[in-house]
Formats: sequence, structure tokens, C-alpha cells
Amino acid sequence: MKRLATLLALMPLPAFAHHAMGGTTPSTVWQGFVSGIAHPVIGADHLAFLVAAGILAAGLSTGIGVLSILVFVLGGFFGSLVHMAGMGLGPVEAIVALSVLAAGLALLWRDVPAMLLPAAFGLAGLFHGHAFAEAIIGAEATPLVAYLAGLALAQAALGLGIMALARRLAPRMPRLRATAGATVAVVGALFTVLALVA
Repeated sequence: MKRLATLLALMPLPAFAHHAMGGTTPSTVWQGFVSGIAHPVIGADHLAFLVAAGILAAGLSTGIGVLSILVFVLGGFFGSLVHMAGMGLGPVEAIVALSVLAAGLALLWRDVPAMLLPAAFGLAGLFHGHAFAEAIIGAEATPLVAYLAGLALAQAALGLGIMALARRLAPRMPRLRATAGATVAVVGALFTVLALVA
């Protein structure tokens, strides 16, 4: 657990330009797919949210936990479509950062109502997806579809994988939640400050 906290705490904070292609728009199916898979991993804010989401989902029944992760992924898909349609959602980066902070605080608050999580994850996914779409704006249809597929696959795999791992570590769950919650909350607070001063 200390390794997870250290990893999250030491991750670079390249605030708003997480991009697997070094800032260039993907132009092939492979580039789109790789960029989609990499995007949630190379953005410390997005990764921190997925870690928190997986651990939060582990505390729910299997069905509600899986639903919560998939609703986040689906919300992200719609958020990406909204961005690609040219519609803004306000200060997206600040809202993404606040969602990370909220997820960390939710881990520290052990009595989060279970039925709130799917809706909260869906709303967070909308803004995360809107931010993710920045990397694909201007791409042709084929790499764009590949990007969205890779993005959805990576987010679902990370969220569900962390959920499964956290369930296996159930005897250590209070400590796991406390450590991850504090770390994720710090990451969220840092990104919130960065977003507000940008």
C-alpha cells in the first residue's frame, strides 16, 4: 500500500496536456488506439480518480461496483462526444481536479451512500471524457474511433482491475482506504490549485 501511495505522490503533474503522442494528433488506427489506452495512465489526475473509483467500487456489492465503473466509462464516452461536437462544459480541468479531490475524500468518509456512487461516477466521467477528447480534436474518423475504443478499454480495465485487487485485500481495507484516500485527495488538491491559477 505504501508503494501505491508513493507512486501516486511522486507522479509528475503535467497538468493539462497528457498526451501519448507527444502533443501530435493521432493519424492512424494504431496511434489512436495507443493514445486512448495511454491517456488515463499518463495523466496523474485521471489515474488517481480511477484508483479511488476502483477502491470505492470494491466496497459495494459486485453488481453496483461494476455498474459504477462502467457508468464512469460511459459518461466519459459522452463527454468526449460533447467536446468533439464543439460544446463546452465550463472549467473542465478544474471540475476534473475537484472530482479527484472528492473521490479522495469519499475514501476517507466510510459511510458514502452506495447508491450515490453510480451517479457521481457518471457525472465525473462526463468531465473526464471531455478533457480526454482534447487529445483527439482534429483527427480523422478512423483514429478517432480507435482512440475512444482504447480509452474506454483502459478505463474499464483499470477501474475493474483495481476493484478486484482491493476486494482481494479486503482484510486491509480500512488502511487501504485511508492511505489511498489521503493520497488521492492531495493529488486532487494540487490539480485544483493548478487549474485555478492557470
